Amino acid sequence: MRRQSGILLHISSLPSRYGIGTLGKAAHDFVDFLKESGQSMWQILPLGPTGYGDSPYQSFSTFAGNPYFIDLEMLVEEGLLLQEEITEQGPLGYIEKVDYGLLFNTRMKLLSKAAQRGYGKYGEAEQQF
Repeated sequence: MRRQSGILLHISSLPSRYGIGTLGKAAHDFVDFLKESGQSMWQILPLGPTGYGDSPYQSFSTFAGNPYFIDLEMLVEEGLLLQEEITEQGPLGYIEKVDYGLLFNTRMKLLSKAAQRGYGKYGEAEQQF
């Protein structure tokens, strides 16, 4: 067995201007950093929607992904959100900690708007999934 090293870092801890780390550019950059550093593993906490106490271990679903990990900037790049719509929401979080209450009150509205645009952009067949 070959010796290996890695790091434990949850997606929510990645840097973000929007209150929580996402599976966007910061995640891709982190993977590149790990590779350049000679790391061979990245361990993360569960990725499901958080339940009581906002713990990743108290998820409501084994199969669903946490919608907070959807990158807002990637949605802007896809034309599913406008940067102004994100800015209009006001502060979307803090750098030091994740405020799940604030995310609940702001993020889902933005994701719903992006989903509606996605249905129109990608056609009715995509709505079935």
